[in-house]
Amino acid sequence: MSLVERQDTISQDSAVWNGGMGSVSDYVALLKPRVMSLVIFTAFVGLMLAPGSVHPVLGGVAILCIAIGAGASGALNMWYDADIDEIMSRTQKRPIPAGKITGEEAFAFGMTLAIGSVVTLGLLVNWFAGAFLAFTIFFYVVIYTMWLKRSTPQNIVIGGAAGAFPPMVGWASVTGSVSLESFVLFLIIFMWTPPHFWALALFKSGDYRAAGVPMLPVVAGETSTRHHILAYSLILAPVGMSPYFLGFASPVYGAASAVLGLAFLALAANVWRRREGDEARKACVNLFRFSIFYLFLLFALLLGESLVAGA
Repeated sequence: MSLVERQDTISQDSAVWNGGMGSVSDYVALLKPRVMSLVIFTAFVGLMLAPGSVHPVLGGVAILCIAIGAGASGALNMWYDADIDEIMSRTQKRPIPAGKITGEEAFAFGMTLAIGSVVTLGLLVNWFAGAFLAFTIFFYVVIYTMWLKRSTPQNIVIGGAAGAFPPMVGWASVTGSVSLESFVLFLIIFMWTPPHFWALALFKSGDYRAAGVPMLPVVAGETSTRHHILAYSLILAPVGMSPYFLGFASPVYGAASAVLGLAFLALAANVWRRREGDEARKACVNLFRFSIFYLFLLFALLLGESLVAGA
């Protein structure tokens, strides 16, 4: 059975089950709100750090469009991945496999939000930012979800770029362009994504194996994945400090990012050392959870410094 046929079967089964009558909360779940919150925050930091100024209303419109675009990407991802979401334990309760929303409804919802967010950002803010948002949605849905995710263990490495673009889109909403500083914000998230997701993949490898998704632990093994996590963490630590090295963050940021980078490295080393049993699982969970705090705090520090400088 082809992928399209499997998705049609899931959609039909869902419609029979609940009549395709999803609630507001089901449609909100399609947007992946937890992922969206990080996208909104990093995009806002990019917008605030950009030189020049933007009217507060237009700034709010830009962030709203970026958020809606991220939600559209999540909805289209769930539409396409409905077959594997039905298999994996951590995704079985998503609206489509749970039978609350049909695949056709999720697709229409996602496309409407995607087109609306891009056109609104282009018309009201600037078309460079609108085009950048369109490319970001395309990259996540087509390049990552439809191509890389099911074809290569490097899926999250290359595909992680989609999650790293929002601060650049926020920056472009103010300046109509990108710059070295905005690229550095991109690079921090880009280098953070692999160890963050591989830590999750290590303790959820059975799910990925059952679904046939070639995540690194499934294809290369857990030992190789631990080596990769440690290697990327070694690179991430100085990249996280790069705003200070490049002169657009203060020594306070430099010191804080160094401490956070060392903590990230320590947890990655713990994942590398602990290979079996509950201790290994706990090490992966600890790194995964801290990684979210790490990224949030780096961007919060940059935002705080921007607000103090502008006061």
